[in-house]
Amino acid sequence: MALLEFKAKIHDPLNVLSSWNDTVHFCKWRGVTCGRRHQRITGLRLVSLQLEGSISPFIGNLSFLRSLELFNNSFNLIPPQIGRLRRLQRLNLFKNSLGGRIPINISSCSNLEFLNLGDNHLVGEIPVALSSLSKLQFFSVEFNNLTGSIPPFLGNFSSLEILSAILNNLGGMIPNALGQLRNLRYLVVDRNQFSGTIPSAIFNLSSITRFDVGSNQIQGSLPLDLFKTLPNLKEFSIQTNKFVGSIPPSISNASNLKHLDLAANQFVGKVPSFEKLQRLEWLSVFNNHLGSGGADDDDMSFLCSLTNSTRLDSLFIHQNSFGGIIPECIGNLSSTLTRLAVRSNTIVGRIPSGIANLVNLESLSMRNNQLSGDIPADIGNLSRLLEMDLSSNNLSGNIPLSFGSLSRIYKLYLNENSLSGSIPSTLGNCKYLFALTLANNNLSGTLPPEVIGLSSISFGIDLSGNHFSGPLPMEVGNLKNNGLLDISNNRLSGEVPATLGSCTKLEFLYMGDNFFQGKIPYSFASLRGLEDIDLSRNNFSGKIPDFFADFKLLLLLNLSYNNFEGLVPTNGIFNDSRAAIIIGNIHLCGGIPEMQLPTCKLNEPEKRKSNFNAKLKAPIICGVLGKEKKATNFKFFEKFAPEYVLPKSPESN
Repeated sequence: MALLEFKAKIHDPLNVLSSWNDTVHFCKWRGVTCGRRHQRITGLRLVSLQLEGSISPFIGNLSFLRSLELFNNSFNLIPPQIGRLRRLQRLNLFKNSLGGRIPINISSCSNLEFLNLGDNHLVGEIPVALSSLSKLQFFSVEFNNLTGSIPPFLGNFSSLEILSAILNNLGGMIPNALGQLRNLRYLVVDRNQFSGTIPSAIFNLSSITRFDVGSNQIQGSLPLDLFKTLPNLKEFSIQTNKFVGSIPPSISNASNLKHLDLAANQFVGKVPSFEKLQRLEWLSVFNNHLGSGGADDDDMSFLCSLTNSTRLDSLFIHQNSFGGIIPECIGNLSSTLTRLAVRSNTIVGRIPSGIANLVNLESLSMRNNQLSGDIPADIGNLSRLLEMDLSSNNLSGNIPLSFGSLSRIYKLYLNENSLSGSIPSTLGNCKYLFALTLANNNLSGTLPPEVIGLSSISFGIDLSGNHFSGPLPMEVGNLKNNGLLDISNNRLSGEVPATLGSCTKLEFLYMGDNFFQGKIPYSFASLRGLEDIDLSRNNFSGKIPDFFADFKLLLLLNLSYNNFEGLVPTNGIFNDSRAAIIIGNIHLCGGIPEMQLPTCKLNEPEKRKSNFNAKLKAPIICGVLGKEKKATNFKFFEKFAPEYVLPKSPESN
């Protein structure tokens, strides 16, 4: 019997086909549907059962089969005998392990209305033979490795409603013939290599509700009446292409629109009104050339038209040329908003205090603008905030004490501003803080133990380029999972606490340009994961520890301009004078010849003069190294800055 032969070809780890035996009539077997009159097998549905193997050629013997649903298993082969299923109307092999080319034998299944071959490993072109499947209503080959182009014969499938070819290697132009598909609702071909322009006839398919050609190389401009001719649009995505011109003002007619993504193109000019887009949930226009960039312009006024979009969840307008101020109406946006990104524009003025009305905000990115004034203390009331980036602005005043109420925040970036005062100890209440950078401000005072000892910090903490003074608290040893510690270019003093040796996950340690003194603690021997160490321009003394030579991952060790003395090792990192920098320590000796140190003498005197003055005469090379370090550090934190995230496809991801 065909079904038993089918069973014999597959591995069934969950034993879900145990009922497939002679003791039970096959019409009662799991996943089997039979016709009422003649008990013929008309349907086979085995979905998400971890079945593995190949589809048996005997499947072709089920001549009355109308529906074959095997999605989300691990079948690896479509047998050519599938073409014998002339009554088949529905074939769903989505998310298996199917490889090779699309079998042309499927073309014999001329009654097919639903064909889903998505999320497999299929290669080659879409066969011309499939032109016989003229009754198709649903056709998906998404998430494969198909090449070639979209075949024009698809334009003859007058019943086609869904066409999806997401994430393949398809190219060429989108054929004009698709403009004949009067019943088409979904045209989803994003993440391919399509080029050229969109055929104008496609923009007249009034039935389309989802249009997604994102992440291709398509060019041209959008018709001015686009959103009049496509009145039923719910999702329109053309992100990451080469579209030019302005955003059509007819957008105001798209009252059904939920998702609008025009990001990463070359659009210019003002953003039109979105006043009638009451259902809008997602708006992304980032990385274009929108706005004029003028400080006195009202580039951001379109935000006020979004106050009617009561379901708005995500708003991405960063990386444009928006100038002027952020209007107060931003506080009237929907309380459903969770993500707001306005970074990398030329926005001036203050951060409106009304932004605290966005009570469900989880991500706020405003970095790299020209914002000034104090940070509104009311932002501390955004209890759901997970990440906030206000870096690279002209913000001044103190860090609000209320930030200690951001109990869920895990990324806080306030670097590159003009903030003053001390670090509020209330930040120690942020028990989920993962990354913190306050670098390059005018902050002062001592380092609060509550913050420097936050055990949740695991990505990095950067306090460099400020005016902090006093000792490094021993609580720094709580940073056991931290990867980066940068406290360079401050006025910190005293001996380095031995507890720092507990931070065994450290990869980057920057303590240069301070007033630390004493010996390097022996506990540093535990920091074997370090790749970059900068202890330069301090008052460290004693011998250079031998254990640095055993750090296998260490690429750069800068000990320059301290008071180290004695023999310099010659193995490990010390075997490269470009990697181990020791200049400005006048009492060192030995080392490899390239270091040009004197030969060590017996009975070296113990008392040495301070090398502080030498620190003030550092050569240019140290300045260059410092800049390289800061650039690296910026990129380190940049990787985890709040960013635009692609939406999930309703059909796939």
